[in-house]
Amino acid sequence: MSKLDVFSVENKKVGTVDVPEVVLSGAVDESLLHTIIKWQLAGRRQGTHMTKTKGLVSGGGKKPFKQKGTGNARQGSTRSPLMPGGGTTFGPQPRDYSFSVPKKMRKSALRMALTHLISNKKLVVVDSIESNGKTNALNKSLKNFGLNRAVICDSKPSHELVRASKNLSNFVLIPTVGLNVFDLLKYEGLICTKGSIQDLLNKVGVVG
Repeated sequence: MSKLDVFSVENKKVGTVDVPEVVLSGAVDESLLHTIIKWQLAGRRQGTHMTKTKGLVSGGGKKPFKQKGTGNARQGSTRSPLMPGGGTTFGPQPRDYSFSVPKKMRKSALRMALTHLISNKKLVVVDSIESNGKTNALNKSLKNFGLNRAVICDSKPSHELVRASKNLSNFVLIPTVGLNVFDLLKYEGLICTKGSIQDLLNKVGVVG
């Protein structure tokens, strides 16, 4: 077991918290992180894109012009992909882009993302994050930690904290249960409460 420093909202050290060594200095597999990010983004795609085929385009029925004597290639319908305004051949159709990834891989990738942040001194553990519901006051408190962009993580964020964080442009509040690899790597760092550490360890499959 190793220790991480715990700070107050004024960025003053107020204690430590125990964290398994594998989280602090474990191996980081960039290819696994890449796979998990692709999995996350693929699951977010709506997949509702669609073009009309020959059978879906309105019109048709009447032959565009006579079979012979025009000098043009013969045509039987205005809905043909060969005609202006006709259907599209092999165009995109609604589909599901999501694919499955083993749970062990997802847990390992999240653990690696935390290890990456810790090794780059981008993970800050705070005693608690209190808020009066005002965005400006919360923004000033968060900037005390020297991070311009970060994820705020708490197991059970208060209603006031949720309200104050909604209009933050460079910070995003994510409950521990929703913490993910994409957001951890998208933002500069992670600010989490001391009380959420054990939940984080459980989420990555590490016994604290």
